[in-house]
Amino acid sequence: MLGKRKRVVLTIKDKLDIIKKLEEGISFKKLSVVYGIGESTVRDIKKNKERIINYANSSHPTSGISKRKSMKSSTYEELDRVMIEWFNQQQMDGVPVSGTICAKQARFFFDALGMEGDFNASSGWLTRFKQRHGIPKAAGKGTKLKGDETAAREFCSNFQEFVERENLLPEQIYGADQTGLFWKCLPTRTLGFDMEQSTSECRSSRERIIIMCCANATGLHKLNLCVVGKAKRPRAFKGTDLANLPVTYFSQKGAWIQQSVFRQWFDKCFVPQVQKHLKSMGLLEKAVLLLDFPPAHPNEELLSSDDGRIIVKYLPPNVTSLLQPMSQGVLATIKRYYRAGLLQKYLEEGIDPNVFWKNLTVLDAIYEVSRAWNMIKASTITKAWKKLFPGNEEHSGMNIEEGAILAANLATVLQNTEDCEHVDIENISQWFDSQSNDLSCQVLTHSDVPQGQAKTTEQKLSHKARRADLNPEKLISHKAALEWTENLLNYLEQQDDMLLSDKLVLRRLRTIIRRKQKIQNKCHL
Repeated sequence: MLGKRKRVVLTIKDKLDIIKKLEEGISFKKLSVVYGIGESTVRDIKKNKERIINYANSSHPTSGISKRKSMKSSTYEELDRVMIEWFNQQQMDGVPVSGTICAKQARFFFDALGMEGDFNASSGWLTRFKQRHGIPKAAGKGTKLKGDETAAREFCSNFQEFVERENLLPEQIYGADQTGLFWKCLPTRTLGFDMEQSTSECRSSRERIIIMCCANATGLHKLNLCVVGKAKRPRAFKGTDLANLPVTYFSQKGAWIQQSVFRQWFDKCFVPQVQKHLKSMGLLEKAVLLLDFPPAHPNEELLSSDDGRIIVKYLPPNVTSLLQPMSQGVLATIKRYYRAGLLQKYLEEGIDPNVFWKNLTVLDAIYEVSRAWNMIKASTITKAWKKLFPGNEEHSGMNIEEGAILAANLATVLQNTEDCEHVDIENISQWFDSQSNDLSCQVLTHSDVPQGQAKTTEQKLSHKARRADLNPEKLISHKAALEWTENLLNYLEQQDDMLLSDKLVLRRLRTIIRRKQKIQNKCHL
């Protein structure tokens, strides 16, 4: 009688090796003998293939998947996924992350995601978080991780062979990536807030949307931004036809784009727009989309056009910082243009920062971030592909970072603005690159507005002025002009044949009226 087989517990790396060998055609029986496990265990590994691969991909780049054996999930899986993505990004950027900072960020994300439960970012939670993702003790020391350079070189070689084999031109090669945007991120230092007030009087802006940009390697075809918010129809969208927005809008509750939303974007937005562009260029309607490999993206087999000519390719794990085109400065530049535009809008309106913050809506943010995406130069996108296509950026123009130019121009404007004379290029650059929970990027709550400012001159309009609003023969008040402008904007949003430029002109006019109203209110004080 045979003795009882010794129990073998496989590591995550062993399971990945088994999956690879199964794909190579090695039988279940042979693998069970090699690894000393039962055939049923090998079949279970194949059954859980996607879960195992996703877990390995979401782990820390230097994690010990060669030692880790279990895939026990967190009680708060959404928070866990957001935290490891944030942590990996900090490590890629060489930013030191201590246990205290990590716990504070977890608490921030828990509140920002609107999660429910009795979450405590304790030392026990931190230990389990590090164990789940194989984070070594030295990972928080600020050592900049270089990514898997070997895997990056191998992928570049294979990808270039694929491009040559399929006869693809840079015009037919696309890249897409997503990022979170805290759209109410206003700099207290820059806007002249009283920095002597305690931090308890401020709170970080937690109004967040997801933006995903997509463009081809030439930078000549930029698809409309994909924006994902939590609300299916935000209050600011009242009277607005979603089809007339300058972006493609989706809604979901998660922190990152979910599989269902991404597949809908791919089928209904990406494929039709790419086919239309290639047809206009006289090219074969054949293309490839380069993506990261996070758990949110469906399998490659599920993402293709009906004729199979438009497909996706996934980057290998831990090479995003090295190869993902949109992560080579494109997403960062969009955020800088957005923040610069937001600050410029505030300066033009000339109103109190608290009033400006209160008036700012997600619809305003969508138009502003769309404008920021439109301002990204083709040369910036071309340079982002240089690691995959060396030499493709030779004719991309001057190699001057757009963010540095933005910071210099904005600093010059602010130095000539009341209460902002102390601002310099370094202050602006720090704000451009700051996280929303940083002290340089806070906003006051509505309750922090001084009572003296709560009752504005606008609210104290006399009956005579109100009668003038309704009488066209008399002087039209700024308040009435602002109301009419808002109504006209709402009308344009409902029309499906209006140009984006027309809407932007009217929004510019609204900014001018608000500034005039502010000046008048000051004169009446």
